[in-house]
Amino acid sequence: MDVNAAVAAAAAIAGVLTGVIAMLAFRWSERDQKRPTRTSLHTDPVLPPGVDTVLSVLRSSAVVLDEADAVVKASSAAYALGLVRGGKLAVEPMLQMARDTRRDGEIRQVELDLPRRGTGRGEALAVSARVAPLGSRLVLLLVEDLTEARRIEAVRRDFVANVSHELKTPVGALSLLSEAVMDASDDPEAVQRFAGRMQIEATRLTNLVQELIDLSRVQNDDPLEDAEPVRVDELVAEAMDRCRHQAGTKQITMAAGGTDDLRVVGNRGQLAAALGNLVENAVNYSPARTRVGIAARRISAPGGALIELAVTDQGIGISEKDKERVFERFYRVDPARSRATGGTGLGLAIVKHVAASHGGEVTVWSAEGQGSTFTLRLPEAGAARDRAQQHPDLDDEAGITESSPYEPLPAPEVLP
Repeated sequence: MDVNAAVAAAAAIAGVLTGVIAMLAFRWSERDQKRPTRTSLHTDPVLPPGVDTVLSVLRSSAVVLDEADAVVKASSAAYALGLVRGGKLAVEPMLQMARDTRRDGEIRQVELDLPRRGTGRGEALAVSARVAPLGSRLVLLLVEDLTEARRIEAVRRDFVANVSHELKTPVGALSLLSEAVMDASDDPEAVQRFAGRMQIEATRLTNLVQELIDLSRVQNDDPLEDAEPVRVDELVAEAMDRCRHQAGTKQITMAAGGTDDLRVVGNRGQLAAALGNLVENAVNYSPARTRVGIAARRISAPGGALIELAVTDQGIGISEKDKERVFERFYRVDPARSRATGGTGLGLAIVKHVAASHGGEVTVWSAEGQGSTFTLRLPEAGAARDRAQQHPDLDDEAGITESSPYEPLPAPEVLP
């Protein structure tokens, strides 16, 4: 009996000890689960309610930093600009702003020029950075990309300066010529000579103002709002009529070919102005007793069939460095020759804007002493476009491919 009692007592004691140990282990496990781990501190930061949603819809590049300068949240735009790399803010001036704001709670803003990602070459990125506290532990950084805005502002300043200069030249000439007429009032021949010069300058001023109006119109209007099918042969005939007097004075032959049964879609007035500018340039910059050709054809393209209009001359040609800039506003290959022909430097800029607004393009091939070919490509209109989409081998029938360089078509007949 004593032995059995001892065994029972030992078993009871062992059971009590096992229960106590199990309860202690359970309590210890609960405390470990509630204790924050190092991983959770870095991967699960707490953002104020709604901040994540707001940052996701902002157009600005957004970065949220914690008290250790680690990136808690960053938008895709921030990565694209190269602001965040390896979980850290990579721009030292912005990082210092964030530290200062975290210390004193003041909002800071600064404009910076950042190198582009990659090779580091090319135009720098102009950004505006604004830093503000976000709660007690976090700092919010918002960055706006100002590069395009600065470029547009520079273009606007250059345009205003160029317009002022171009207007000042004929206005100044008219003022001087009027004084000369007054001083030569007793000399009829001098008065007649100066009056003729005044007419030339007045015409140049009128042309400049008109082309400024045309350029403003093609930049601001949407030509596809009132688009209509336009016959290519009518556009070509109108462009040639516009330049017939100048061509006749220089004994330049104008010829056209391949324009039958072709139509483009767009604003008739803008298309006529664009093609007229190309033909007028070809006549003005061609020597006497040469030839200007206008050729048209249909080509296929991934987005649908295009009509290609090529204006070829036998003029002085364009150098390689000038070809990159001929479509800039007020740029002239030969300023002296432009003054003699009354050119304003806006004609090709208008052609470029018309082509772009109609979903097309304008390109140039030229070699010094060998002439130039300006090619205007525009979407085809009507059923011809549908047929072109159903027959993608139209390029093979035309004898060209998309990747092959354009060769000017011959102009088979001279229009009367």
